[in-house]
Amino acid sequence: MFSEAFRDLLPRQVAKYALVMSAPLPSAELPRRLREQAIELIRANRPQAACEVLENLLRLQPQDVPASMELASLMASQGRFRDSGTPLLKAMQYLPRHGPILLALSAELVARGEVVAARECLDFLAQLPAQTDALVQQARLRYGLGEFVAARDLFHRALKAGADAPDVHLMHAVLLEFTGNTDAAEASLEACIARWPTYGDAAVALIRMRRQVPQNNRLDYVEEQLHTLSSSNGGASARLNTAAFEYVRFKILDDLGRYEEAWPSLVRSNQIMREFYPYDAAAEQDLTQALVDMPLHQNASYRAPSETGLPIPVFIVGLPRSGTTLLDRMLSAHSKVISAGELYDFEMQLHWVANQRPAGVKSLRSIVGRITHADLEEVGRRYLEHTRWRADGRVCYVNKLPANIRMVACIRSALPQARILNMVREPMDVCFSNYKLFGNTSTYIHDLSSIADYHRQHLRLCARWRELGSDMMLDVPYAELVRDPRATMQRVLAYCGLDLEEACLHPEGNTSPVATPSTSQVREPIHSRSIGQWRTYASQLEPLRAALA
Repeated sequence: MFSEAFRDLLPRQVAKYALVMSAPLPSAELPRRLREQAIELIRANRPQAACEVLENLLRLQPQDVPASMELASLMASQGRFRDSGTPLLKAMQYLPRHGPILLALSAELVARGEVVAARECLDFLAQLPAQTDALVQQARLRYGLGEFVAARDLFHRALKAGADAPDVHLMHAVLLEFTGNTDAAEASLEACIARWPTYGDAAVALIRMRRQVPQNNRLDYVEEQLHTLSSSNGGASARLNTAAFEYVRFKILDDLGRYEEAWPSLVRSNQIMREFYPYDAAAEQDLTQALVDMPLHQNASYRAPSETGLPIPVFIVGLPRSGTTLLDRMLSAHSKVISAGELYDFEMQLHWVANQRPAGVKSLRSIVGRITHADLEEVGRRYLEHTRWRADGRVCYVNKLPANIRMVACIRSALPQARILNMVREPMDVCFSNYKLFGNTSTYIHDLSSIADYHRQHLRLCARWRELGSDMMLDVPYAELVRDPRATMQRVLAYCGLDLEEACLHPEGNTSPVATPSTSQVREPIHSRSIGQWRTYASQLEPLRAALA
């Protein structure tokens, strides 16, 4: 049988797709022979020939969704990333009532930027009975799409159905916090670390929720786990958990004002993380230079808001920890604005149009080198096609992805009607805030010299975008936002074609979900406590200050 052969011969593909490949085998002789031939060609490492055979098979059996996915995978492996979405979209006409296949199809659609089709597939899947593992996988996909309420409810259903992995409990708790149920999130995390005391990620999530005080902190628990982990032989997992608990120790001691004790833990945490997530300074510098040298597309001119009634995309860019989340919360408190969260859709659609499989800095650098051949208007069209559902009837919808600072010139060309807001924060404050940001989403944050280098690349980009014209983006200084929020928001909203609403000055009243390591902070009233915070560790941060100077 075709499915059994793929399980035996192609374990990598089967694992990748999580396919059971159990669609009924057609009784016709020709389809059977084509299936066998495709297997033999893949085993012989002849992907192009295998593609041709699978295409013939799908002409006879277009409802064979697993074959469509296998064809898409082969096409992508041959550098045909853009074309590889076509068999997946055709498969949408023949959705089977089969959970694992639908999950795999949804994931592959997301990986190609086909968000609308992926959601349609997930909606169809939601109508079917689901096993526990399928609920968890659906929850992860919804989370990846930024649908936090749906993801939270799916994780809840999975836990009630018997899911019991620590990461499932963690994700459910995180989503409870994202959606404003802090007490339930805290209780869930308490239960999680009670059962899995050395689970560092759960400890980090818990410690971030509240400021630690002398009469109520977890320092003894943390010291115990660090001792347990140091005497274990758990390999990479133990090392990463150690990094997490060193960060937790830093956070507690920092909250307690025991700064001299706190700093070494922060350094040790980042040293471990740097082992696993090294920063490639040369690649970042090369990409920055390519972006600076990139010819400006001839359509890159500012335009007034569209009168067509279509929602206006708003991009908030800048460095992580520069205040992007605060601005997002203030802006989306407006009755005509909604936050769509952190969307990678623009860069994904740029990759799709350029026919380049996403691969971080490397693939983006390749695209920038041949940007003059890219149809940026098509990028803009696809971005709107796959994101405007998020506007939910509002005039503006906000994409708060700091890394889109790299995309400013491309966004202006692809979406002349877009608004781009660039958060600007004092260098030492923003760099120190990055250094104490535990996680693996950014490689530069684990070393002061790497942070300084990344900051330099960021400043070069901002300078370049400003050179191209005052209408490329609007700078929003963090210090002005927190010290004079009314005047700053009047300027921001006017740029977006909107009038000030009082709710924008009270982001603590914004009840929409928010995904950030500082969730508890952004649910507070506006404050300026973070300004100058780096001075607490001025002596330890002197190498950073010198590097930035």
